[in-house]
Amino acid sequence: MNTTPHQPITIVGAGLGGLVLARVLHLNGIESAVFDLDADREARTQGGMLDIHEETGQAALRAAGLYEEFRARVHPGGEALRVLDKQARVVLEQKDDGNGDRPEIDRGDLRDLLLDALPEDTVRWGAKVTGTESLGGGCHSVTLADGATFTTGLLIGADGAWSRIRPLLSEDRPAYTGISFVELDLLDADARHPESAGLMGGGMFFALGDDKGFLGHRETDGSLHIYTALRAAEDWLSTIDFADTEGAKAALLEHFATWAPGLRRLVTDADGPLTPRLIHALPAGHRWQRVPGVTLLGDAAHLMSPFAGEGANLAMIDGADLGLAIAGHRGNTEAALSAYEATLFPRSERTALESAQGQETLFNDRAPQPLVDMFSSFEA
Repeated sequence: MNTTPHQPITIVGAGLGGLVLARVLHLNGIESAVFDLDADREARTQGGMLDIHEETGQAALRAAGLYEEFRARVHPGGEALRVLDKQARVVLEQKDDGNGDRPEIDRGDLRDLLLDALPEDTVRWGAKVTGTESLGGGCHSVTLADGATFTTGLLIGADGAWSRIRPLLSEDRPAYTGISFVELDLLDADARHPESAGLMGGGMFFALGDDKGFLGHRETDGSLHIYTALRAAEDWLSTIDFADTEGAKAALLEHFATWAPGLRRLVTDADGPLTPRLIHALPAGHRWQRVPGVTLLGDAAHLMSPFAGEGANLAMIDGADLGLAIAGHRGNTEAALSAYEATLFPRSERTALESAQGQETLFNDRAPQPLVDMFSSFEA
């Protein structure tokens, strides 16, 4: 791992938010270095589909000069919606007519678009940050897992839920929201799982009831990506041996014993291992006092549940706003960070509250009716 003794601008984390920031800085003639723990850009899969919102994610891509390239990569039909009850009755269906304002794109495709738009040496792969220290005057030292150290005049934590940079600003840590996910895939669905493919449709999918449900989407590669979700104790997932895939499926299906066979089949027919996920969130309204030379963006700043669909979108607009603030206050880092945080804090608080409300809309004893009512209100 080669580093220079001093990096003027250090971004920790090569997720969507950190990459948008680096791209906006690059467009404005400002160099930055992005440090990421992954060995390379192909080290792991990047998750499923993202709907990119006009006022956040799309605005960020415009600021990054990549909007047209993004539009060329969207998933036709991805904005379709289907909502079912636990007996697999369709209670709401919306077609994708191509005129929606939340086009869908594969997260990996979007990340590749951003990576390809940066100078090759911007991202330093295999560079896990293990420690930071304030040196005063807005300067920090950064230590990497291989023992390398360097100093930086501006340190930006874009390193997700369990950020190594957040403790420089805040003592808050993410807390369990009460919702547990088990993530699974059905591959080559039209050929190998035609009944499940027909059940889910061509876009976003919800099947809800009794404080639990299935949330899914058809991927660009023809697979079905599904999150099985339920209210559960924080230690519930730890009681399941996910190394035993068939045993894990059986344990999960105990919670869906009265659900329609077609919905249960999404679990029994899943390809490959199941992946457990606890849903955590920072307090709504998470903020900090201005600390010279350091700030956060994305989940590091405002981790929230995914039930407003804004996590990736917020990370991207955070990155764009921060990049524009730095460019607009050249030579005055503190003015740039103050301007950025003045926008960041109220926006993220508002969205975190929406996400918490979205969780209550999905998981309750009247579901899926509250979700149907919500979508219907958008068309009123």
